[in-house]
Amino acid sequence: MMRASEGVLSGQSIAYFSMEIGLLSEIPTYSGGLGVLAGDTIRSAADLNIPLVGVSLLSNRGYFRQTLDSQGGQTEHGVLWEPSKFMSPLPEEVKVKLGAREVKLRAWLYPCKSHTGSSVPVIFLDTNLEENHEEDRGICDYLYGGDESYRFKQELVLGIGGVRMLEALGFSIRKYHMNEGHSSLLALELLRQNGTNISEVRKRCIFTTHTPVEAGHDKFDYKLVESLIPEREDLKILKKLGGEEKLNMSLFALNLSAYINGVTKQHSRISQQLFPGYQIQAITNGVHSYTWTSPFFRELYDRYLPGWANEPELLVRADGIPDDEIWAAHRNAKKALIDYVNQGTGVGMDYETLTLGFARRMTEYKRPAFIFSELERLRKINEKGKLQLIFAGKAHPKDEAGKQLIREIFGYMEELKAEMKIVFLENYDMELASRMVAGVDLWLNTPQRPFEASGTSGMKAAHNGVINFSVLDGWWIEGWIEGVNGWAIGPEPDEPLSEEECRACEINDLYNKLYYIIVPTYYKRRDEWFKLMNNSISMIAYYFNSHRMMRRYVTQAYL
Repeated sequence: MMRASEGVLSGQSIAYFSMEIGLLSEIPTYSGGLGVLAGDTIRSAADLNIPLVGVSLLSNRGYFRQTLDSQGGQTEHGVLWEPSKFMSPLPEEVKVKLGAREVKLRAWLYPCKSHTGSSVPVIFLDTNLEENHEEDRGICDYLYGGDESYRFKQELVLGIGGVRMLEALGFSIRKYHMNEGHSSLLALELLRQNGTNISEVRKRCIFTTHTPVEAGHDKFDYKLVESLIPEREDLKILKKLGGEEKLNMSLFALNLSAYINGVTKQHSRISQQLFPGYQIQAITNGVHSYTWTSPFFRELYDRYLPGWANEPELLVRADGIPDDEIWAAHRNAKKALIDYVNQGTGVGMDYETLTLGFARRMTEYKRPAFIFSELERLRKINEKGKLQLIFAGKAHPKDEAGKQLIREIFGYMEELKAEMKIVFLENYDMELASRMVAGVDLWLNTPQRPFEASGTSGMKAAHNGVINFSVLDGWWIEGWIEGVNGWAIGPEPDEPLSEEECRACEINDLYNKLYYIIVPTYYKRRDEWFKLMNNSISMIAYYFNSHRMMRRYVTQAYL
Protein backbone atom coordinates (compact mmCIF):
# COMPACT_ATOMS: atom_id res chain seq x y z
CA MET A 1 0.00 0.00 0.00
CA MET A 2 1.46 3.38 -1.00
CA ARG A 3 1.39 5.94 1.79
CA ALA A 4 2.02 9.70 1.78
CA SER A 5 5.23 9.15 3.67
CA GLU A 6 6.71 7.17 0.79
CA GLY A 7 8.68 8.67 -2.09
CA VAL A 8 7.10 11.42 -4.13
CA LEU A 9 4.02 11.61 -1.86
CA SER A 10 5.93 12.73 1.23
CA GLY A 11 5.20 15.82 3.30
CA GLN A 12 2.33 17.41 1.38
CA SER A 13 -0.06 19.72 3.18
CA ILE A 14 -1.86 22.03 0.68
CA ALA A 15 -4.45 20.27 -1.51
CA TYR A 16 -5.06 22.14 -4.77
CA PHE A 17 -8.32 21.04 -6.43
CA SER A 18 -9.08 21.93 -10.04
CA MET A 19 -11.52 20.38 -12.53
CA GLU A 20 -8.81 20.67 -15.18
CA ILE A 21 -5.01 20.73 -15.00
CA GLY A 22 -2.79 21.32 -18.04
CA LEU A 23 0.58 19.62 -17.62
CA LEU A 24 1.51 18.51 -21.14
CA SER A 25 -0.18 18.79 -24.55
CA GLU A 26 -0.14 14.98 -24.67
CA ILE A 27 -2.15 14.76 -21.41
CA PRO A 28 -5.57 16.14 -22.49
CA THR A 29 -6.85 16.98 -19.00
CA TYR A 30 -7.42 20.68 -19.75
CA SER A 31 -9.55 22.80 -22.07
CA GLY A 32 -8.03 26.25 -21.79
CA GLY A 33 -6.90 29.03 -19.47
CA LEU A 34 -8.16 27.61 -16.17
CA GLY A 35 -6.37 24.30 -16.68
CA VAL A 36 -3.18 25.84 -18.03
CA LEU A 37 -3.08 28.20 -15.03
CA ALA A 38 -3.50 25.18 -12.74
CA GLY A 39 -0.56 23.49 -14.46
CA ASP A 40 1.58 26.60 -14.03
CA THR A 41 0.56 26.76 -10.35
CA ILE A 42 1.75 23.19 -9.82
CA ARG A 43 5.00 23.73 -11.76
CA SER A 44 5.85 26.79 -9.65
CA ALA A 45 4.97 24.92 -6.45
CA ALA A 46 7.45 22.23 -7.50
CA ASP A 47 10.16 24.81 -8.31
CA LEU A 48 9.64 26.65 -5.02
CA ASN A 49 9.34 23.41 -3.00
CA ILE A 50 5.88 24.37 -1.72
CA PRO A 51 4.20 21.39 -0.01
CA LEU A 52 1.27 20.96 -2.37
CA VAL A 53 -0.69 18.13 -3.98
CA GLY A 54 -2.89 18.59 -7.05
CA VAL A 55 -6.26 16.85 -7.42
CA SER A 56 -8.23 16.62 -10.68
CA LEU A 57 -10.23 14.28 -12.93
CA LEU A 58 -8.54 11.94 -15.38
CA SER A 59 -10.62 12.95 -18.46
CA ASN A 60 -10.16 9.59 -20.19
CA ARG A 61 -11.37 11.04 -23.49
CA GLY A 62 -10.04 14.55 -22.95
CA TYR A 63 -11.81 17.76 -23.94
CA PHE A 64 -11.84 17.24 -27.71
CA ARG A 65 -9.63 17.33 -30.77
CA GLN A 66 -10.75 20.02 -33.22
CA THR A 67 -10.83 19.77 -36.99
CA LEU A 68 -12.07 22.56 -39.29
CA ASP A 69 -13.48 22.27 -42.79
CA SER A 70 -12.81 24.75 -45.61
CA GLN A 71 -15.59 27.07 -44.37
CA GLY A 72 -14.45 26.96 -40.73
CA GLY A 73 -17.01 24.40 -39.60
CA GLN A 74 -15.76 22.79 -36.39
CA THR A 75 -15.95 19.05 -35.77
CA GLU A 76 -15.14 17.61 -32.35
CA HIS A 77 -13.38 14.26 -31.93
CA GLY A 78 -12.85 12.29 -28.75
CA VAL A 79 -9.25 12.03 -27.64
CA LEU A 80 -8.10 8.50 -26.95
CA TRP A 81 -4.98 8.53 -24.82
CA GLU A 82 -3.21 6.06 -22.57
CA PRO A 83 -2.71 7.39 -19.00
CA SER A 84 -0.19 4.64 -18.20
CA LYS A 85 2.30 6.27 -20.59
CA PHE A 86 2.48 9.35 -18.38
CA MET A 87 1.39 8.36 -14.86
CA SER A 88 1.16 5.43 -12.47
CA PRO A 89 -2.00 3.79 -11.11
CA LEU A 90 -2.23 3.76 -7.32
CA PRO A 91 -3.65 0.73 -5.50
CA GLU A 92 -5.91 2.68 -3.13
CA GLU A 93 -9.63 2.91 -3.93
CA VAL A 94 -12.45 4.90 -2.32
CA LYS A 95 -16.21 5.04 -2.77
CA VAL A 96 -18.61 7.93 -3.35
CA LYS A 97 -22.37 7.54 -3.11
CA LEU A 98 -24.25 8.95 -6.11
CA GLY A 99 -27.94 8.53 -5.35
CA ALA A 100 -28.71 4.85 -4.80
CA ARG A 101 -25.37 3.61 -6.15
CA GLU A 102 -21.90 3.57 -4.71
CA VAL A 103 -19.21 4.44 -7.22
CA LYS A 104 -15.67 3.22 -6.76
CA LEU A 105 -12.76 5.57 -7.58
CA ARG A 106 -9.13 4.84 -8.26
CA ALA A 107 -6.30 7.33 -8.70
CA TRP A 108 -3.38 7.90 -11.02
CA LEU A 109 -0.21 9.65 -9.88
CA TYR A 110 1.66 12.15 -12.05
CA PRO A 111 4.80 13.51 -10.36
CA CYS A 112 5.36 17.06 -11.64
CA LYS A 113 9.13 17.31 -11.42
CA SER A 114 11.10 20.55 -11.18
CA HIS A 115 14.55 21.21 -12.61
CA THR A 116 15.46 22.03 -8.98
CA GLY A 117 14.98 18.37 -8.05
CA SER A 118 11.76 18.76 -6.05
CA SER A 119 8.41 17.35 -7.14
CA VAL A 120 4.67 17.92 -6.67
CA PRO A 121 2.31 14.93 -6.95
CA VAL A 122 -0.85 15.34 -9.02
CA ILE A 123 -3.66 12.88 -8.32
CA PHE A 124 -6.09 12.15 -11.17
CA LEU A 125 -9.39 10.51 -10.16
CA ASP A 126 -10.92 7.81 -12.36
CA THR A 127 -14.23 5.87 -12.22
CA ASN A 128 -13.47 3.55 -15.15
CA LEU A 129 -13.48 0.37 -13.08
CA GLU A 130 -15.15 -2.94 -13.97
CA GLU A 131 -17.01 -3.06 -10.65
CA ASN A 132 -18.86 0.16 -11.45
CA HIS A 133 -22.18 0.41 -13.27
CA GLU A 134 -21.62 1.05 -17.00
CA GLU A 135 -23.00 4.58 -16.74
CA ASP A 136 -20.71 5.43 -13.83
CA ARG A 137 -17.58 4.15 -15.56
CA GLY A 138 -17.74 7.15 -17.91
CA ILE A 139 -18.12 9.92 -15.30
CA CYS A 140 -14.47 10.94 -15.69
CA ASP A 141 -14.39 10.56 -19.48
CA TYR A 142 -15.19 13.98 -20.93
CA LEU A 143 -14.01 17.30 -19.56
CA TYR A 144 -17.04 19.65 -19.45
CA GLY A 145 -19.04 17.08 -21.41
CA GLY A 146 -22.55 15.67 -21.03
CA ASP A 147 -25.63 17.19 -19.43
CA GLU A 148 -26.17 18.90 -16.06
CA SER A 149 -26.44 15.54 -14.27
CA TYR A 150 -23.11 14.37 -15.74
CA ARG A 151 -21.47 17.63 -14.67
CA PHE A 152 -22.81 17.41 -11.11
CA LYS A 153 -21.62 13.80 -10.81
CA GLN A 154 -18.14 14.95 -11.88
CA GLU A 155 -18.18 17.66 -9.22
CA LEU A 156 -19.24 15.12 -6.57
CA VAL A 157 -16.40 12.81 -7.61
CA LEU A 158 -13.87 15.66 -7.62
CA GLY A 159 -14.86 17.25 -4.31
CA ILE A 160 -15.99 14.37 -2.11
CA GLY A 161 -13.96 11.67 -3.85
CA GLY A 162 -10.86 13.86 -3.86
CA VAL A 163 -10.93 14.41 -0.09
CA ARG A 164 -11.44 10.69 0.54
CA MET A 165 -8.68 9.68 -1.86
CA LEU A 166 -6.14 11.99 -0.22
CA GLU A 167 -7.01 10.41 3.12
CA ALA A 168 -6.72 6.90 1.71
CA LEU A 169 -3.28 7.81 0.36
CA GLY A 170 -2.19 8.99 3.80
CA PHE A 171 -1.93 12.73 3.15
CA SER A 172 -2.25 15.12 6.06
CA ILE A 173 -3.97 18.16 4.55
CA ARG A 174 -3.82 21.49 6.32
CA LYS A 175 -5.54 23.67 3.68
CA TYR A 176 -7.82 22.91 0.72
CA HIS A 177 -7.52 25.32 -2.21
CA MET A 178 -10.53 25.31 -4.57
CA ASN A 179 -9.53 26.58 -8.01
CA GLU A 180 -13.00 27.75 -9.14
CA GLY A 181 -16.28 26.42 -7.70
CA HIS A 182 -16.27 22.99 -9.43
CA SER A 183 -14.61 21.35 -6.43
CA SER A 184 -16.57 23.09 -3.66
CA LEU A 185 -18.32 19.88 -2.56
CA LEU A 186 -15.04 19.03 -0.86
CA ALA A 187 -16.30 21.41 1.85
CA LEU A 188 -19.44 19.27 2.28
CA GLU A 189 -17.23 16.26 2.96
CA LEU A 190 -15.19 18.30 5.45
CA LEU A 191 -18.41 19.38 7.20
CA ARG A 192 -19.47 15.74 7.48
CA GLN A 193 -16.11 14.91 9.07
CA ASN A 194 -16.20 17.88 11.45
CA GLY A 195 -19.72 17.54 12.86
CA THR A 196 -20.99 20.39 10.60
CA ASN A 197 -18.61 22.80 12.37
CA ILE A 198 -18.63 25.62 9.81
CA SER A 199 -15.93 27.72 11.46
CA GLU A 200 -13.57 24.73 11.60
CA VAL A 201 -14.07 23.97 7.90
CA ARG A 202 -13.72 27.65 6.91
CA LYS A 203 -10.27 27.79 8.52
CA ARG A 204 -9.11 25.06 6.16
CA CYS A 205 -10.56 26.29 2.84
CA ILE A 206 -9.36 28.76 0.20
CA PHE A 207 -11.45 29.75 -2.81
CA THR A 208 -10.18 31.33 -6.03
CA THR A 209 -12.91 32.56 -8.36
CA HIS A 210 -12.17 33.13 -12.06
CA THR A 211 -15.60 34.18 -13.30
CA PRO A 212 -16.63 37.87 -13.56
CA VAL A 213 -20.25 37.27 -14.62
CA GLU A 214 -23.15 35.84 -12.62
CA ALA A 215 -24.14 33.38 -15.37
CA GLY A 216 -20.68 31.79 -15.36
CA HIS A 217 -21.01 30.30 -11.86
CA ASP A 218 -22.20 26.67 -11.72
CA LYS A 219 -25.76 26.31 -10.43
CA PHE A 220 -27.70 23.06 -10.06
CA ASP A 221 -31.41 22.40 -9.61
CA TYR A 222 -32.19 20.90 -6.20
CA LYS A 223 -34.27 18.17 -7.83
CA LEU A 224 -31.04 16.91 -9.42
CA VAL A 225 -29.03 17.53 -6.25
CA GLU A 226 -31.52 15.55 -4.15
CA SER A 227 -31.44 12.62 -6.59
CA LEU A 228 -27.67 12.31 -6.08
CA ILE A 229 -27.33 13.52 -2.46
CA PRO A 230 -30.47 12.20 -0.78
CA GLU A 231 -29.32 12.69 2.85
CA ARG A 232 -31.57 15.27 4.51
CA GLU A 233 -28.85 16.84 6.66
CA ASP A 234 -26.61 17.36 3.63
CA LEU A 235 -29.43 19.04 1.73
CA LYS A 236 -30.14 21.36 4.66
CA ILE A 237 -26.49 22.42 4.72
CA LEU A 238 -26.36 22.89 0.92
CA LYS A 239 -29.48 25.09 0.94
CA LYS A 240 -28.26 27.10 3.91
CA LEU A 241 -24.81 27.79 2.45
CA GLY A 242 -25.29 27.33 -1.31
CA GLY A 243 -28.60 29.10 -1.96
CA GLU A 244 -32.27 28.23 -1.38
CA GLU A 245 -33.46 28.18 -4.99
CA LYS A 246 -30.52 26.51 -6.72
CA LEU A 247 -27.22 25.13 -5.49
CA ASN A 248 -24.67 27.80 -6.40
CA MET A 249 -21.27 26.14 -6.19
CA SER A 250 -19.40 29.43 -5.90
CA LEU A 251 -21.69 30.67 -3.11
CA PHE A 252 -21.13 27.40 -1.24
CA ALA A 253 -17.36 27.88 -1.58
CA LEU A 254 -17.60 31.53 -0.50
CA ASN A 255 -19.48 30.62 2.67
CA LEU A 256 -16.97 27.95 3.61
CA SER A 257 -13.65 29.68 2.84
CA ALA A 258 -11.63 31.90 5.15
CA TYR A 259 -9.62 33.27 2.23
CA ILE A 260 -11.24 34.24 -1.07
CA ASN A 261 -9.55 35.88 -4.04
CA GLY A 262 -10.10 37.05 -7.57
CA VAL A 263 -7.38 36.70 -10.19
CA THR A 264 -6.68 40.40 -10.90
CA LYS A 265 -7.39 43.62 -9.02
CA GLN A 266 -10.20 44.50 -11.42
CA HIS A 267 -11.72 41.02 -11.18
CA SER A 268 -11.61 41.20 -7.39
CA ARG A 269 -13.61 44.46 -7.48
CA ILE A 270 -16.18 42.96 -9.89
CA SER A 271 -16.48 39.81 -7.74
CA GLN A 272 -17.06 41.99 -4.70
CA GLN A 273 -20.02 43.56 -6.53
CA LEU A 274 -21.33 40.12 -7.60
CA PHE A 275 -21.08 38.80 -4.04
CA PRO A 276 -21.50 41.76 -1.65
CA GLY A 277 -20.69 41.05 1.96
CA TYR A 278 -17.68 38.84 1.24
CA GLN A 279 -14.09 39.97 1.55
CA ILE A 280 -12.53 39.12 -1.82
CA GLN A 281 -8.78 39.69 -2.10
CA ALA A 282 -6.76 39.97 -5.31
CA ILE A 283 -3.86 37.75 -6.36
CA THR A 284 -3.10 38.48 -10.00
CA ASN A 285 -2.42 35.42 -12.12
CA GLY A 286 0.99 34.62 -13.56
CA VAL A 287 2.53 32.11 -15.95
CA HIS A 288 5.35 29.63 -15.44
CA SER A 289 8.30 31.49 -16.89
CA TYR A 290 10.45 28.55 -17.98
CA THR A 291 7.55 26.65 -19.58
CA TRP A 292 6.36 29.57 -21.70
CA THR A 293 9.75 30.94 -22.76
CA SER A 294 10.92 29.66 -26.15
CA PRO A 295 14.25 27.77 -26.37
CA PHE A 296 15.76 30.79 -28.16
CA PHE A 297 14.99 33.15 -25.27
CA ARG A 298 15.86 30.56 -22.63
CA GLU A 299 19.38 30.39 -24.06
CA LEU A 300 19.58 34.20 -24.11
CA TYR A 301 18.39 34.56 -20.51
CA ASP A 302 20.72 31.78 -19.36
CA ARG A 303 23.68 33.76 -20.71
CA TYR A 304 22.72 37.21 -19.45
CA LEU A 305 20.51 36.49 -16.43
CA PRO A 306 21.67 33.19 -14.88
CA GLY A 307 19.13 31.83 -12.37
CA TRP A 308 16.17 33.55 -14.07
CA ALA A 309 14.15 30.31 -14.39
CA ASN A 310 13.71 29.99 -10.65
CA GLU A 311 13.96 33.71 -9.95
CA PRO A 312 11.98 35.34 -12.81
CA GLU A 313 12.24 38.77 -11.18
CA LEU A 314 15.78 38.82 -12.62
CA LEU A 315 14.08 39.53 -15.97
CA VAL A 316 13.75 43.12 -14.74
CA ARG A 317 17.39 43.42 -15.86
CA ALA A 318 16.62 42.52 -19.47
CA ASP A 319 17.66 46.01 -20.57
CA GLY A 320 21.23 44.73 -20.22
CA ILE A 321 20.69 42.29 -23.10
CA PRO A 322 21.76 43.82 -26.45
CA ASP A 323 18.89 44.67 -28.80
CA ASP A 324 20.36 42.71 -31.67
CA GLU A 325 20.46 39.54 -29.58
CA ILE A 326 16.83 39.94 -28.46
CA TRP A 327 15.86 40.51 -32.09
CA ALA A 328 17.84 37.46 -33.22
CA ALA A 329 16.10 35.25 -30.64
CA HIS A 330 12.72 36.61 -31.74
CA ARG A 331 13.58 36.09 -35.42
CA ASN A 332 14.37 32.44 -34.71
CA ALA A 333 11.08 31.94 -32.86
CA LYS A 334 9.19 33.72 -35.65
CA LYS A 335 10.86 31.61 -38.33
CA ALA A 336 9.92 28.44 -36.43
CA LEU A 337 6.28 29.57 -36.26
CA ILE A 338 6.06 30.71 -39.88
CA ASP A 339 7.64 27.48 -41.10
CA TYR A 340 5.14 25.50 -39.01
CA VAL A 341 2.22 27.53 -40.43
CA ASN A 342 3.38 27.21 -44.03
CA GLN A 343 4.09 23.50 -43.79
CA GLY A 344 0.66 22.84 -42.31
CA THR A 345 -1.45 25.19 -44.43
CA GLY A 346 0.53 26.23 -47.53
CA VAL A 347 -0.60 29.82 -46.93
CA GLY A 348 2.83 31.24 -47.83
CA MET A 349 3.57 33.60 -44.95
CA ASP A 350 6.99 35.27 -44.82
CA TYR A 351 9.45 36.20 -42.09
CA GLU A 352 9.51 39.97 -42.68
CA THR A 353 5.83 40.89 -42.44
CA LEU A 354 4.38 42.28 -39.21
CA THR A 355 2.57 39.25 -37.75
CA LEU A 356 -0.36 39.51 -35.34
CA GLY A 357 -1.51 36.59 -33.18
CA PHE A 358 -4.90 35.90 -31.62
CA ALA A 359 -5.41 32.56 -29.85
CA ARG A 360 -7.87 31.74 -27.09
CA ARG A 361 -11.22 30.14 -26.49
CA MET A 362 -13.63 31.01 -29.30
CA THR A 363 -16.55 32.58 -27.50
CA GLU A 364 -18.52 35.78 -28.05
CA TYR A 365 -17.07 37.97 -25.29
CA LYS A 366 -13.51 37.31 -26.52
CA ARG A 367 -14.50 38.99 -29.85
CA PRO A 368 -11.97 37.14 -32.03
CA ALA A 369 -13.26 38.79 -35.24
CA PHE A 370 -13.00 42.33 -33.83
CA ILE A 371 -10.08 43.26 -36.06
CA PHE A 372 -12.38 42.76 -39.07
CA SER A 373 -14.94 45.32 -37.80
CA GLU A 374 -14.20 47.78 -40.66
CA LEU A 375 -12.49 46.05 -43.56
CA GLU A 376 -11.69 49.20 -45.56
CA ARG A 377 -9.69 50.61 -42.65
CA LEU A 378 -7.89 47.28 -42.25
CA ARG A 379 -7.07 47.34 -45.97
CA LYS A 380 -5.58 50.86 -45.68
CA ILE A 381 -3.37 49.71 -42.80
CA ASN A 382 -2.22 46.76 -44.90
CA GLU A 383 -1.36 49.12 -47.76
CA LYS A 384 0.75 51.25 -45.42
CA GLY A 385 2.63 48.21 -44.09
CA LYS A 386 1.87 44.56 -44.73
CA LEU A 387 0.09 42.50 -42.03
CA GLN A 388 -0.17 38.74 -41.43
CA LEU A 389 -2.78 37.34 -39.02
CA ILE A 390 -2.64 33.99 -37.22
CA PHE A 391 -5.71 32.75 -35.31
CA ALA A 392 -6.34 29.64 -33.23
CA GLY A 393 -8.91 28.49 -30.71
CA LYS A 394 -11.67 26.01 -29.96
CA ALA A 395 -15.37 26.71 -29.45
CA HIS A 396 -17.11 24.62 -26.78
CA PRO A 397 -19.10 21.83 -28.50
CA LYS A 398 -22.37 23.38 -27.30
CA ASP A 399 -21.41 26.99 -28.06
CA GLU A 400 -23.02 27.56 -31.46
CA ALA A 401 -22.23 31.29 -31.36
CA GLY A 402 -18.56 30.45 -30.78
CA LYS A 403 -18.56 28.07 -33.73
CA GLN A 404 -20.14 30.76 -35.88
CA LEU A 405 -17.30 33.13 -34.98
CA ILE A 406 -14.79 30.66 -36.43
CA ARG A 407 -16.85 30.48 -39.64
CA GLU A 408 -16.94 34.30 -39.75
CA ILE A 409 -13.15 34.49 -39.54
CA PHE A 410 -12.91 31.98 -42.40
CA GLY A 411 -15.24 34.23 -44.39
CA TYR A 412 -12.93 37.21 -43.84
CA MET A 413 -9.94 35.06 -44.77
CA GLU A 414 -11.60 34.31 -48.10
CA GLU A 415 -12.60 37.93 -48.70
CA LEU A 416 -9.09 39.25 -47.99
CA LYS A 417 -7.03 36.39 -49.43
CA ALA A 418 -5.73 38.43 -52.38
CA GLU A 419 -4.48 41.18 -50.04
CA MET A 420 -3.13 39.62 -46.84
CA LYS A 421 -2.14 36.25 -45.44
CA ILE A 422 -4.56 35.07 -42.75
CA VAL A 423 -4.67 31.59 -41.25
CA PHE A 424 -6.72 29.81 -38.60
CA LEU A 425 -4.78 26.92 -37.06
CA GLU A 426 -6.62 23.78 -35.95
CA ASN A 427 -6.69 22.18 -32.52
CA TYR A 428 -5.28 24.89 -30.27
CA ASP A 429 -3.35 23.27 -27.41
CA MET A 430 -0.39 24.04 -25.16
CA GLU A 431 2.17 23.15 -27.82
CA LEU A 432 0.58 25.43 -30.42
CA ALA A 433 0.19 28.17 -27.82
CA SER A 434 3.93 27.98 -27.09
CA ARG A 435 4.73 28.42 -30.78
CA MET A 436 2.36 31.35 -31.21
CA VAL A 437 3.17 33.42 -28.12
CA ALA A 438 6.86 33.25 -29.06
CA GLY A 439 6.63 33.66 -32.83
CA VAL A 440 4.24 36.52 -33.56
CA ASP A 441 5.30 40.17 -33.38
CA LEU A 442 2.15 41.57 -31.77
CA TRP A 443 -0.27 39.81 -29.42
CA LEU A 444 -3.85 40.95 -29.98
CA ASN A 445 -6.52 40.81 -27.24
CA THR A 446 -9.99 42.28 -27.78
CA PRO A 447 -12.40 41.03 -25.07
CA GLN A 448 -15.62 42.82 -24.26
CA ARG A 449 -15.12 44.57 -20.95
CA PRO A 450 -15.42 43.63 -18.11
CA PHE A 451 -15.68 39.92 -18.96
CA GLU A 452 -11.95 39.09 -18.99
CA ALA A 453 -11.20 38.06 -15.41
CA SER A 454 -7.47 37.88 -16.11
CA GLY A 455 -6.20 36.32 -19.34
CA THR A 456 -2.64 35.00 -19.34
CA SER A 457 -1.64 34.54 -22.99
CA GLY A 458 -0.27 38.08 -23.17
CA MET A 459 1.97 37.36 -20.19
CA LYS A 460 3.40 34.38 -22.08
CA ALA A 461 3.98 36.58 -25.12
CA ALA A 462 5.86 39.12 -22.99
CA HIS A 463 8.29 36.42 -21.80
CA ASN A 464 9.34 36.15 -25.45
CA GLY A 465 9.67 39.87 -26.12
CA VAL A 466 6.34 39.96 -27.99
CA ILE A 467 4.40 43.21 -27.59
CA ASN A 468 0.82 43.35 -26.30
CA PHE A 469 -1.98 45.28 -28.00
CA SER A 470 -5.02 44.81 -25.80
CA VAL A 471 -8.31 46.13 -24.48
CA LEU A 472 -7.86 47.41 -20.92
CA ASP A 473 -9.37 44.48 -19.06
CA GLY A 474 -8.05 41.72 -16.82
CA TRP A 475 -4.31 41.71 -16.13
CA TRP A 476 -3.42 44.30 -18.81
CA ILE A 477 -4.86 47.09 -16.64
CA GLU A 478 -2.05 46.36 -14.18
CA GLY A 479 0.72 45.73 -16.72
CA TRP A 480 0.16 48.39 -19.37
CA ILE A 481 2.22 51.56 -19.82
CA GLU A 482 1.07 53.17 -23.06
CA GLY A 483 3.72 53.23 -25.76
CA VAL A 484 6.36 51.96 -23.34
CA ASN A 485 5.63 48.23 -23.07
CA GLY A 486 2.65 47.93 -25.41
CA TRP A 487 -0.59 49.64 -26.35
CA ALA A 488 -4.16 49.79 -25.10
CA ILE A 489 -7.27 49.47 -27.25
CA GLY A 490 -10.10 51.76 -26.21
CA PRO A 491 -10.91 53.70 -23.05
CA GLU A 492 -9.57 53.27 -19.56
CA PRO A 493 -11.72 51.08 -17.26
CA ASP A 494 -13.29 53.92 -15.27
CA GLU A 495 -14.35 56.06 -18.24
CA PRO A 496 -18.16 56.44 -18.07
CA LEU A 497 -19.12 55.38 -21.61
CA SER A 498 -22.10 53.47 -22.94
CA GLU A 499 -21.49 50.09 -24.59
CA GLU A 500 -21.90 51.67 -28.04
CA GLU A 501 -19.53 54.55 -27.22
CA CYS A 502 -16.98 52.11 -25.81
CA ARG A 503 -17.11 49.92 -28.93
CA ALA A 504 -16.70 52.95 -31.23
CA CYS A 505 -13.73 54.13 -29.18
CA GLU A 506 -12.16 50.65 -29.32
CA ILE A 507 -12.58 50.37 -33.10
CA ASN A 508 -11.01 53.79 -33.66
CA ASP A 509 -8.16 53.06 -31.29
CA LEU A 510 -7.48 49.67 -32.88
CA TYR A 511 -7.21 51.01 -36.42
CA ASN A 512 -5.62 54.38 -35.62
CA LYS A 513 -2.85 52.88 -33.50
CA LEU A 514 -2.13 50.24 -36.10
CA TYR A 515 -2.05 52.84 -38.90
CA TYR A 516 -0.27 55.74 -37.20
CA ILE A 517 1.90 54.07 -34.54
CA ILE A 518 2.36 50.29 -34.69
CA VAL A 519 2.95 49.71 -38.41
CA PRO A 520 5.33 52.72 -38.82
CA THR A 521 7.24 51.75 -35.66
CA TYR A 522 7.71 48.15 -36.82
CA TYR A 523 8.79 49.03 -40.37
CA LYS A 524 10.55 52.39 -40.00
CA ARG A 525 11.61 52.89 -36.37
CA ARG A 526 13.00 49.49 -35.50
CA ASP A 527 15.05 50.86 -32.57
CA GLU A 528 11.80 51.94 -30.89
CA TRP A 529 10.34 48.47 -31.54
CA PHE A 530 13.40 46.90 -29.90
CA LYS A 531 12.86 49.09 -26.83
CA LEU A 532 9.22 48.00 -26.58
CA MET A 533 10.31 44.34 -26.81
CA ASN A 534 12.87 44.86 -24.09
CA ASN A 535 10.33 46.63 -21.87
CA SER A 536 7.85 43.83 -22.48
CA ILE A 537 10.30 41.47 -20.82
CA SER A 538 11.65 43.74 -18.08
CA MET A 539 8.33 45.39 -17.11
CA ILE A 540 5.88 42.52 -17.64
CA ALA A 541 7.56 39.10 -17.57
CA TYR A 542 9.54 39.89 -14.42
CA TYR A 543 6.26 40.37 -12.48
CA PHE A 544 3.45 38.47 -14.24
CA ASN A 545 4.77 35.00 -13.49
CA SER A 546 3.47 32.14 -11.37
CA HIS A 547 6.45 32.22 -8.97
CA ARG A 548 5.36 35.67 -7.78
CA MET A 549 1.74 34.47 -7.72
CA MET A 550 2.56 31.39 -5.63
CA ARG A 551 4.60 33.38 -3.13
CA ARG A 552 1.50 35.55 -2.66
CA TYR A 553 -0.69 32.47 -2.10
CA VAL A 554 1.80 31.13 0.45
CA THR A 555 2.01 34.33 2.48
CA GLN A 556 -1.65 35.39 2.19
CA ALA A 557 -3.60 32.13 2.04
CA TYR A 558 -1.55 29.06 2.92
CA LEU A 559 0.30 30.11 6.08
